[in-house]
Amino acid sequence: MKKLIILLLTLPVFGIAQNTVCFTIDSNPNTNDTALAPFTKYVDVLGCFSIYAESTISDEKVLHAAAVTAELLDNNEDGIVDDSAIETQLAGENALIPIFSAENSAVENTFFNNYDGDGVSAVLYQDEVDPTQTGHWGDDATVEEIMHTINHVGHTNIYPTAFSMQPNSSLMSAAMDAARGGQFTTIPNPYPDSAWYHYDDQTCDYECMMIEYMYWALVSNMGILDDAQTAEGIADEWEPYNATLLQSMDVLMYALITDPQYKLPLSPPDGNYCPSSAIVPELNKNSIRTLLKITDVFGRETEKTARQTLFYIYDDGTVDRKIIVAY
Repeated sequence: MKKLIILLLTLPVFGIAQNTVCFTIDSNPNTNDTALAPFTKYVDVLGCFSIYAESTISDEKVLHAAAVTAELLDNNEDGIVDDSAIETQLAGENALIPIFSAENSAVENTFFNNYDGDGVSAVLYQDEVDPTQTGHWGDDATVEEIMHTINHVGHTNIYPTAFSMQPNSSLMSAAMDAARGGQFTTIPNPYPDSAWYHYDDQTCDYECMMIEYMYWALVSNMGILDDAQTAEGIADEWEPYNATLLQSMDVLMYALITDPQYKLPLSPPDGNYCPSSAIVPELNKNSIRTLLKITDVFGRETEKTARQTLFYIYDDGTVDRKIIVAY
């Protein structure tokens, strides 16, 4: 049975809006895996993507990553992954994103020294996750890094004709060559004046450029970058920062990412995910639970209280961990 956790996160900067996330944070189910053993927080997202986090990562940030993942996979939020082929691919590769406390943390070092799989394409760090500013450039890297993982593990493998990352291999490689003003396997200095995608990180090879390019196109089309401050901040790397500019400047890529056969997300994640029509009925499909008691983290019985972790213990043996940041 799926369990329901509702995180109501007050956003003090932007008013009274709240985030609602219907996922549970569970204990790590893979403590026998050396690479994954140090993580203490785990979320299964729609049965095909996992979030693993260190103990010091707040529950709000872990659930934010889960919500963003779900919104990208289930963009119409009906509780079902939009593309079943992507769902199968991600599940088969055990796709995941780890959230570390900091670069070179002990957990990160253990993970990379022992991980031997194909389900990881990016990572997140604690200071890169901001549930109050979902996907905002420079503040919340959650959308970018999770999108990289879904695209790299999923789309480039399921749809190679469209998204293969080698030169001259796909519709996307042709589109990126046009966007960069030519085909370059190394960083040109300078880029041609005709280029609108001019990423200059010398550590980023052609395949890396492709994944970054796919991200820029998708979030531009979603409208995530469409404000003057962001447009100015990213101009050295990317010019068509909204859907109108993308459609007029990058005709090939716009046509590719909006082609319905690939079922790519078109709406921006906002950090809220709770598809009542799909998940909530399933919670009560087989039984009606009766709440026995509420306890705090020390096992002491308590009342519903804001701003602390509570455990709701039911008569069917299930336990839900809930955080009500404000109500």
